[in-house]
Amino acid sequence: MAMGTTLKAIADPVRRRILELLKTRSYSAGELATQFDLKQATVSYHLKLLKEAGLITERHEKNFIYYDLNTSVFEEVLGWIYSLGGHDDESK
Repeated sequence: MAMGTTLKAIADPVRRRILELLKTRSYSAGELATQFDLKQATVSYHLKLLKEAGLITERHEKNFIYYDLNTSVFEEVLGWIYSLGGHDDESK
């Protein structure tokens, strides 16, 4: 995983809101667009960046594409961030 791509993807407030929505259930791009004052093409662009960062996955059902949160990448990012902080017990 390219950490820079992931951090850039979560830096945008719209993309963070999309991730928050996907915590609760799967959404199509059209359903997500209704949650924002944005055109579907703009939401699709944000989804593309999140997918490239590995933060979401997509699945096809009939004529729709549904997006889901990829929690394993979040676990990896959190582990990496935690490793930067050092540990209190090492300084004793």
